[in-house]
Amino acid sequence: MDQRYATNPTEIPGLTTQGLRDKFLVEDLFVPGEARTVYTHHDRIVLGGVLPAGEPVALPNPDELRAEYFLQRREVGIVNVGSTGTVTADGETYELPNCAVLYIGSGTRDVSFSGEGAAFYLFSAPAHTSYPTVLTLPGEGNTLELGDQVTSNRRSLEQVVHANGVQSCQVVMGVTRLHDGSMWNTMPAHTHDRRTECYLYFDLDADARVLHLCGEPTETRHLVVADRQAIISPSWSVHSGVGTSSYAFVWAMAGENQDFTDMDAVPPTEIR
Repeated sequence: MDQRYATNPTEIPGLTTQGLRDKFLVEDLFVPGEARTVYTHHDRIVLGGVLPAGEPVALPNPDELRAEYFLQRREVGIVNVGSTGTVTADGETYELPNCAVLYIGSGTRDVSFSGEGAAFYLFSAPAHTSYPTVLTLPGEGNTLELGDQVTSNRRSLEQVVHANGVQSCQVVMGVTRLHDGSMWNTMPAHTHDRRTECYLYFDLDADARVLHLCGEPTETRHLVVADRQAIISPSWSVHSGVGTSSYAFVWAMAGENQDFTDMDAVPPTEIR
């Protein structure tokens, strides 16, 4: 398990490009036949990637969690960003097509992943109680149509794990897909001071990239992000981006509340 320690906004101006990438970009979550995890001390979130290759891959229990099993005191949201695969949780098997979301509550002991070509993205946070495991197929969540083609930010945002949908302790999660011809996500930008948010960008061609904005609104930097790479965005940071083509991303948050609209808007005229 890779560990990323918590940061504060005063660090941003002094970071090199590599220093910025080391703190906030996760480049290698998906490795054939492995389950990889990254622990960020921002809201104690764990990100993971599982890429089965012929044999089932079990959800590991890294020593850093100090737990009997991964979900002893945690919950997890799982999105399949590859072809159809299956997740087995305490003996029950769930089939996940592309962009399906599986929420698994705390107390689930054994979790494994299967499916040639499947690619499972994991977002986990501490949980103080247990909620039922729920599979949500693409289109079954609450879809919001946002932006406009004129401003190159037309996108469909599907809320899945949230206060009025699949119930959880902390996790809020969904998938956003940009329409053809649109490249901007989360613009106008915002922050939310009581939640950490992470993005996993996917459905990018091998030579396509997203320029992801991070940092305080008046002190932004950018990260160049490739397909199936993740961003850790602290509560004080904006999280917005523009791509060389259209793309999709999994957004997921954890922190003090689950109110989706609890955010501080940042007009483009105020970004520096």
